[in-house]
Amino acid sequence: MTEPQEHALTGGNVSAGVVRVGDTVRKPSGPHTAAVEAFLSYLNTAGFSGAPETLGRDELGRHVLQYIPGPIAHGLPPMDLDGLHRVGRLIRELHDLSEGFRPPRDARWDVVIQPDRADLICHNDLASWNLVCASDRWVFIDWDGAAPGSRLWDLAWSVTSFVPLDPGGDPDKDAPRVQALAGGYGLTRQQRRELPHLIGAHSRAMFELLRTSSVTGQQPWARLYAEGHGDYWGPAAGYAEKHIDTWTRALA
Repeated sequence: MTEPQEHALTGGNVSAGVVRVGDTVRKPSGPHTAAVEAFLSYLNTAGFSGAPETLGRDELGRHVLQYIPGPIAHGLPPMDLDGLHRVGRLIRELHDLSEGFRPPRDARWDVVIQPDRADLICHNDLASWNLVCASDRWVFIDWDGAAPGSRLWDLAWSVTSFVPLDPGGDPDKDAPRVQALAGGYGLTRQQRRELPHLIGAHSRAMFELLRTSSVTGQQPWARLYAEGHGDYWGPAAGYAEKHIDTWTRALA
């Protein structure tokens, strides 16, 4: 019997050595992998459709996950308001389930950017480049960065990506899109007041990670800075911060 061939999966900026083998994805494991497996296993058992199944390790010690066929949201036209509302609902379902997860006592996480606080385990990169829009379900991939965080810190990053809040954007056009995603999530009045500030803060933290890494040489962030990612995230953070009052009015 012929063994399934490995096919390199490209398109990511951070993960290397990720391959597809048949209906599975194989990712190099690290100190954080066991904790990620435990979290995904919990979500799988809870029936959360927005995450791939975790399928153990292969003979090379790689993390094996379900392969989800379908286009990545980042390569599609910007979502309409209904699509943004659906993303918000999916993230709310994830966070509600996550509150019941108890990490292993020896859990180790790969924390890239420190969150505003740590209330539950979050994905930490719920972005359009990590959402597979399959025909029967929408699935977030790339869970290696899962770690303690907060609902609004996780959601703020999604707003930045899915709206998207690009440098030089039009706040009058972006504000209803911010509201649609947040509306799908179902924020409380207090959360609606807090979220706009975290939108800018999370983008600013990404820029600072890239900028600092360009000095320290921390990879892959130093490489990404050299490739021009800082030229995007600096102005993107500035745009989000400049229009905090606009996002606040939209959410109010």
